[in-house]
Amino acid sequence: MAPPSNLDGPGLLTTFQDVLGEVVLVPGVGGIYEIRVDGELIFSRKTAGRFPEAKELKQLVRDRIAPDKDLGHSDRSISSDESEHREG
Repeated sequence: MAPPSNLDGPGLLTTFQDVLGEVVLVPGVGGIYEIRVDGELIFSRKTAGRFPEAKELKQLVRDRIAPDKDLGHSDRSISSDESEHREG
């Protein structure tokens, strides 16, 4: 199974254009899919048993490189979205 197409370098570069200099894709074998920031592993498909969701990936990268950055809709949880609809 290939990673979802929305887990791409250009998407991360767009989201973090002010703080992220580059995204490097390194080919692997045996189903390896790892996300590293400055050499530190922040997500492993082997450990998680799945690919990350795009929202999850943005949050993981943000937490390492720009913890104060607001990701807009990517920061909202489903439960808070549901409660906004109930209250409004």
